[in-house]
Amino acid sequence: MEPMNQLGAAVRAWRSRTEPAVVGLPANAPRRVAGLRRGELAMLAGISVEYVVRIEQGRAPTPSAQVCAALARALRLSDEEQAHLMRLAGHAADPSRVPRLIPESLQRIMDQLSGSPLAVHDATWALLAWNPLYAAVFGDPSALAADDRHVLIRQFELGSLGRARQTPAERAEFEKSLVADLRATTSRYPNDPTLTALVARLRRVPRFHELWASPSVADHHSAAKVVEHPDVGDIPLESNVLATQGSNLRLVVYTPRAGTDARGKLDLLAAIGIQQMNEI
Repeated sequence: MEPMNQLGAAVRAWRSRTEPAVVGLPANAPRRVAGLRRGELAMLAGISVEYVVRIEQGRAPTPSAQVCAALARALRLSDEEQAHLMRLAGHAADPSRVPRLIPESLQRIMDQLSGSPLAVHDATWALLAWNPLYAAVFGDPSALAADDRHVLIRQFELGSLGRARQTPAERAEFEKSLVADLRATTSRYPNDPTLTALVARLRRVPRFHELWASPSVADHHSAAKVVEHPDVGDIPLESNVLATQGSNLRLVVYTPRAGTDARGKLDLLAAIGIQQMNEI
């Protein structure tokens, strides 16, 4: 069997075995076959139904590592299965490249922290995964282009924080911390072409270029921001960054700022999301 046909067969098999309830989908609708529908897998992975069809039929170009990671997350693959998926798609593990594979253990942690908005980024700050409450608070990233999912590109090149608002002092400290963090990443993965291209691209932006000239090297740990939500109003949050051992993935957990009504607003958004899901 050709590699692309093996990939398609594997995705079909994993889709068929995945129970809708396990991935947070209602299971009360009549189903002709077991497992997820193609449309459900597409929604969970943030790709089109047509692309899922092409992958399963072996007609798609080699899926990117990010698409593979999204499929693995949606299908709740084990670490070994994720590695197999990556190999079938031609993305063999390379210690010189920035890891983008979310291990099963991290996915379990994400499932247990459903009461807080959270997201997973790679070491370059590309957004890889998020939970439903993150989408409810910040807006659904699955509708965004790749550049709009990248924190550094969005911060420096596009100049848009989306719904998030920071004071000038908070923004300055946030940008300084991000650049120092990226510098540390370049020493860990000096031969990653995607990372090299990202730095070259961002250095054309004056603010980034200015900060890049500084010798500061440090991991990014936390930040403060206010989310301007269209339905519940301002949500003051603190973000804390947890780096995973070995892969340098960043789990960013958002918590209510002390002395504010943010907790109640997060609970309301979580409840609204659950109600909407039950109505589908």
